[in-house]
Amino acid sequence: MASPSEAARRRRRLYPGVAVAAVIAAGTTVAGVLNDREDRDPALPGVQTDERIDPLGYDPSQDDDLTARATLGHSHVLFAKSPGGVFATARRVERYRPLIERAAGESGGVVDADTLEALVFLESAGRADAVAGDGDPENAAGLTQIVAQTGEGLLGMRVQLGRSRELTRAARRARARNRPAAARRALAARRRVDERFVPRRALAATVRYLRIAHDALGRDDLAVVSYHMGIGNLQAVIAAYGEEERPPYVRLFFDSTPQRHAAAWRRLSALGDDSSTYLWRLLAAKAIMRLWREDRAELARLEELHTNKASAEEVLHPPGSTRTYASPDDLREAREKGELAPLSATRGLRLDRRMGELARRAGAEPARYRALRPEALNLVRWMGAKVREISGVPAPLTLTSAVRDQRYQDLLVGTNREATSGYSLHTTGYAFDVLRRYRSRSQAVAFQFVLDRLQSLNLIAWVREPAAIHVTAARDAANVAG
Repeated sequence: MASPSEAARRRRRLYPGVAVAAVIAAGTTVAGVLNDREDRDPALPGVQTDERIDPLGYDPSQDDDLTARATLGHSHVLFAKSPGGVFATARRVERYRPLIERAAGESGGVVDADTLEALVFLESAGRADAVAGDGDPENAAGLTQIVAQTGEGLLGMRVQLGRSRELTRAARRARARNRPAAARRALAARRRVDERFVPRRALAATVRYLRIAHDALGRDDLAVVSYHMGIGNLQAVIAAYGEEERPPYVRLFFDSTPQRHAAAWRRLSALGDDSSTYLWRLLAAKAIMRLWREDRAELARLEELHTNKASAEEVLHPPGSTRTYASPDDLREAREKGELAPLSATRGLRLDRRMGELARRAGAEPARYRALRPEALNLVRWMGAKVREISGVPAPLTLTSAVRDQRYQDLLVGTNREATSGYSLHTTGYAFDVLRRYRSRSQAVAFQFVLDRLQSLNLIAWVREPAAIHVTAARDAANVAG
């Protein structure tokens, strides 16, 4: 069986070795979106909090707002998985800024320095010796993560793969024997036989790729996507979409669903290697580097919120910005004020009979814990209805958990390893859990699509737990309709 990296290379039909990603031109409207604080205004620029949101609809007049939402919705992985954290990664990437500016200046306007810098952040985290996968330099390698076949065959780089492998193994052995000087000598020799590990050469080759992609696709944003997806794959998606020859990627992404332009959606979802969201993550990297230069205190705040949990739920509702419920009496008062709304079964949604099973130990009735904030309730009902509609499966999703007070949460910690003893979004009423048990594959696929689409609109943060999908709704989830 082929490894994931080998399978990905085989899927890229026109330039099969491309694992690198292109970059979008400067001037994007999302330069500052990562530091939109919830306590200022939960809305994104240009999106009013009272405006209805149809997650499955598409309006080209909202392209800028959709781009901003998608950038926010897919930024968590950069904070969670950047080697050493975003500060360490930004520091490494910044060292290459002079080379990046030179390469961008020689691109003939194909790419700007800030975007090329974001590519370096996302592809290698600023590590010029990085090798993807199992460490075999046949895979994506170097500052801009170029596959050996692409570097040599398409981009005209010197890649003596056999010798590069030997020197990679030599460096690995030297490190294992605690011989750092020998490891450095092996890596220096590798740079002489494999130009992907020479930052200046790698950046120049990336610019060459972007020119090829732009010539083939005619748009900067499409060239960006093709750097990871491959030109042939992207051309196939565009052909399946069918309405225009060169659609903006934001349109291609948001206007392709299981119900509309389904063939294009199937091609995008079949890639399975995050190609479809690469543009949004690259824009998030660009915004992170801007904060690194201009507002490190805000970047530190965001890093803490993103890394406190396994999703971006604390970014949606930072500790101290949203009321939490300490006791069953708090839940009762919130219900009386309309701050919490009672749950009930609907088409596409059922309540697990065990919901609130620790209630009596907390001194309350189970019904006290069958409620959500109105925003979250609106969202979960929409999700249940849409999964049923898209999948054609009448069996409902099962809601296993909703609001909790801190007293209940403390009891749960003793019985559930997934429960946190710290700040739980369940105690705000914005979080709920959906059982990972589906009637059919079509229902599971429909649910996954709904989760991905809502994340791309920055309307939820979610994480896969052993028994359930844990979802946290944003404040503007109240406006979801359609």
